[in-house]
Amino acid sequence: MRQGLHAFLDGEPDLEVIADASGGEEALEVCARLDSEGRVPDVVLMDLQMSPMDGIETTRRVRERFPEVEVVALTSFAEKERVRAALESGASGYLLKDSEPAEVAAALRSAHRGEIQLDPAVTRPLITELGAGGDDVTSLLTSRELEVLRLVGAGKANKEIAAELVISERTARTHVSNVLRKIGVSSRTQAAVLAVREGLVAPPEAEGARSG
Repeated sequence: MRQGLHAFLDGEPDLEVIADASGGEEALEVCARLDSEGRVPDVVLMDLQMSPMDGIETTRRVRERFPEVEVVALTSFAEKERVRAALESGASGYLLKDSEPAEVAAALRSAHRGEIQLDPAVTRPLITELGAGGDDVTSLLTSRELEVLRLVGAGKANKEIAAELVISERTARTHVSNVLRKIGVSSRTQAAVLAVREGLVAPPEAEGARSG
């Protein structure tokens, strides 16, 4: 699968695969080497099921050491808890392992733009779980912050939020940071799932994850 994805993604005109790795430790070593060469990757595509260091811990370490690197997780349908842990570790999106190569490429592009990529088949069960006993965190937010959370939930990057609300990108970034802090999450992706749970945006539909 890794070799197949490598070949497909390298054939895309706007993408360049600068390295691949067979496990978490190797991935961290590769990122460190590329960083020393001034070529740290923009996005890492991360399999959650690896050993001895799994994709969750690898994601946490990548984001800790290279905060500018976005991580898109590959997961199976049965790994809801792994997905939640990956989001808490800093992943900016996730896809099912049976996604088409073109869908993987689209997710990498979205992550690079600062947007969120959520596979509906995994997102819906997560929303159900989160809705089982969560507090109404939206009561903690101002009307402007609620609007920002809605736009984050719609997958908008800071630049798009700024344009829609007619504010500076810096102000948009500050609002997003305040929202994440107030609702007690560490990533935009977690905020997006919560926005769906609270009814601020519609749940993702199947056409967003499968193109037929």
